[in-house]
Amino acid sequence: MKTDQIYQHLIELAEKLDIDVSEQNFKISGFPVHSGICRVKGKDRIILDKHKSKNDKIDILIESLKAFPLDDLYVVPAIRDLLKRPE
Repeated sequence: MKTDQIYQHLIELAEKLDIDVSEQNFKISGFPVHSGICRVKGKDRIILDKHKSKNDKIDILIESLKAFPLDDLYVVPAIRDLLKRPE
């Protein structure tokens, strides 16, 4: 599976889990900020640094989504394998 397809499937999975995903420019923040998952007003969000490589964004999405229960959702087998890989 191509990198862009993996990225898109992970974004779609986050949407199924009701997690907002956005890409932000962290360079303008003026202090150190890292991509990852957070909760804002009771809603889960994954915020990605738009300057990161696609592979880095995929790694962040995988690490963020691993914590959520996926048993009741259809997940493309290749994506499910990525989510189950050891850290």
